Amino acid sequence: MTDTAIQTETLPVGSISRKAFGWWGMLTVIMTEGALFGYLLFSYYYFAVQYGREWLPEELPKFRLSLPNTIILILSSVAVWWGERGIRQSAVSRTAIALAIAILLGIAFMIIQGLEWRDKPFTLASSSYGSLYFTITGFHMVHVFLGAIILAVLLIWTLLGHFDSERHAAISVGSLYWHFVDIVWLMLFFTFYITPRLG
Repeated sequence: MTDTAIQTETLPVGSISRKAFGWWGMLTVIMTEGALFGYLLFSYYYFAVQYGREWLPEELPKFRLSLPNTIILILSSVAVWWGERGIRQSAVSRTAIALAIAILLGIAFMIIQGLEWRDKPFTLASSSYGSLYFTITGFHMVHVFLGAIILAVLLIWTLLGHFDSERHAAISVGSLYWHFVDIVWLMLFFTFYITPRLG
């Protein structure tokens, strides 16, 4: 009986197909969460239509921190897109760098958002406007935090060599969630920072 070398390989993560069960599952999560944000934003616009400018605080939310923060989140989405394209070409190091950049930008967004909250002249309990502002932006912050955790797990799996040009469905799923978080913020930025200045 001859000795045979048993070769162990890293267990693959995720399926080969880009639109695998995980992709459809994430799409379902996004639709559910998107509906919840839709309900919250409907509440904001309902009050805005009913009470007009009287409902708004005396000092509107400023662009000093929110505009740079919006740019930061857009850049993080670009980084995730760049990383996803990289893994399709088996550029593992490029994907790892892109995910790391996106995570750092996501952390920067959360820190700046915390500073933005601290500077507000209204609070969660001061008015219906303040209640909606902190509830909706806080709910979004939770999604950014969860998205950063997802990206961190994908980064670890990328560094462990779980992905290549054929098998990278998990990265596509994580990217889909992060882009959703980005799009939701653009809607919130338009709602809280732009629409009060239009009337």
